[in-house]
Amino acid sequence: MDETLDKTLIEIRDMKKIYNPGENEVHALDGVDLTICEQEFVAIIGHSGSGKSTLMNMLGCLDVPTTGSYKLHGIDVSDMDDDELSDVRNREIGFIFQGFNLIQNLTAVENVTLPLIYRGVSKRERDDLALRALEKVGLSHRLDHKPAQMSGGQQQRVAIARAIAQAPPIILADEPTGNLDSNSTTEIMQILRELHNEGRTVILITHDNEIAEQADRVIKIRDGKIVSDTRQNQNVKQENMEDKENE
Repeated sequence: MDETLDKTLIEIRDMKKIYNPGENEVHALDGVDLTICEQEFVAIIGHSGSGKSTLMNMLGCLDVPTTGSYKLHGIDVSDMDDDELSDVRNREIGFIFQGFNLIQNLTAVENVTLPLIYRGVSKRERDDLALRALEKVGLSHRLDHKPAQMSGGQQQRVAIARAIAQAPPIILADEPTGNLDSNSTTEIMQILRELHNEGRTVILITHDNEIAEQADRVIKIRDGKIVSDTRQNQNVKQENMEDKENE
């Protein structure tokens, strides 16, 4: 393994998430063990109801498991309260969602700066961070445009800029190309690859095999259990990406 990928970032052990405990309980996660190292590009793939969204909520510190442990940078976050989880999310994780989650009456730059206001970043610094993030995703010419004035791909790029503005070490992308056409999908995946190349850990949640194949590691989940965990052959993956570009 590459020496940059030998430092454990995430360590999950025997994680279970049970909804409606009792007679009609649902085991959304059923004894998951998972280790992700720093600077990996991982895709978690599964059909609707497989448990992948629940796992994403755990990885993103949006929820806590019923039983089991989740260590992030060696710190167990499994039993943290809401305020502690919020601090971890703000410090560690940039979220990208399928629905963009932009505020419609705010411009691109205002959407990117809004979370920075909540984090207490000074106006000068947050303006600088927002401009740099939007430039990184190729939207320096759309700073004053509102979501309704942009395509779906451009809106998702604003959402990515918002996620990366404070350079969090982890990017957690939930079906980030689910609402996009093929050209926008290619653009978004290229941006995620560039973020990974810069040293960020990228975790991609998807139901799409073609999207998952662009990651370096593919984890398949079914019925709340991990059923396979494979590392992609770099040469084969490069050939697949070139084929798609030439179509």
